[in-house]
Amino acid sequence: MEVCVDSITSALNAQKGGASRIELCSSLAEGGLTPSIGLIQRVKSLVQLPVFVMIRPRGGDFCYNQDELEVMLAELSAAKDNGVDGAVLGVLTRTGDVDVEKCQCLLDHAHPLPVTFHRAFDLVQDPLKALSAVKALGCKRLLTSGQAQSALDGLPLIAQLVKESGDFFSIMPEKYLYWSCVCKLLTSL
Repeated sequence: MEVCVDSITSALNAQKGGASRIELCSSLAEGGLTPSIGLIQRVKSLVQLPVFVMIRPRGGDFCYNQDELEVMLAELSAAKDNGVDGAVLGVLTRTGDVDVEKCQCLLDHAHPLPVTFHRAFDLVQDPLKALSAVKALGCKRLLTSGQAQSALDGLPLIAQLVKESGDFFSIMPEKYLYWSCVCKLLTSL
């Protein structure tokens, strides 16, 4: 179970609650942005879980220009230099497709770290075409709520994606659903 966190306290609680991996970001209210290097360093020094870092320079859509791509590459370099275990990212075109060229640039830069394609996927026009693109890029997993408000509502599409994804690719339903379960567990300790 991966838990999305945006603070040291949340990271420690996720570890205590039994998470197997952390997605570290800032600004959860905006869907998650790249965390500061200070936060990355401190979380990495305090938790024993793999830490995957969100690489997203701003809120809003997932269509990034060249300057924003350069920011993402710099943030990815800094995160790698600080020992992260993986990256969470995604770029779309204005027409609602996976921006294969920009994503490939980011994945090449992330190498050898595993990459999760994030919930930008929930805004694509053709989810099966997008799944093929994400797999072809070499992402190891996909984070989605099945293009719905929650993973529960998106279950039919998630089931179809799981069926289409194959053995060496993971579909991760919306993490926010699980975070509420972790919070309940922690309050009962």
